[in-house]
Amino acid sequence: MNWSPKTKPLDHDICVHIFTASAAMVGVCITVIGILRVAVSMRRIDLIGNDLLALNTILYLLACLLSYWALRTRSLSRNHRLERVSDVLFLLALTLTTVNAGFLTWAVSKG
Repeated sequence: MNWSPKTKPLDHDICVHIFTASAAMVGVCITVIGILRVAVSMRRIDLIGNDLLALNTILYLLACLLSYWALRTRSLSRNHRLERVSDVLFLLALTLTTVNAGFLTWAVSKG
C-alpha cells in the first residue's frame, strides 16, 4: 500500500519512546539541579549550570507534552506535526544535556 506523508499512520512507537524518555529526563534534570545546588552552597559559588538545567528540563517537558498530545490526537496531519516538533525538541534537549555535562564538568574541575 502506498502511503503519502499526509496519510501515513503515526508511528506510535516513536511518540511512546519520546514520551517516556523525556518524562524520565525531566526527573533527571530536576535531581541534578538539586545536587548542583548542594554543591554550589558548599563551595559558595554560583553556576550558570542551574539555568542551563532548568532550560533543559523545560525542553524535555515540552517534548513530553507534545508527544502525549500526538498520541491523543485523532487528526493525522496534527499527529505528524506534533511528532516532528516533539522529536526536534527531544533531540535539542539531548544536545543541551551534553553541553550541560561538559559545562558542569568544566565548572566543577575549575572550582
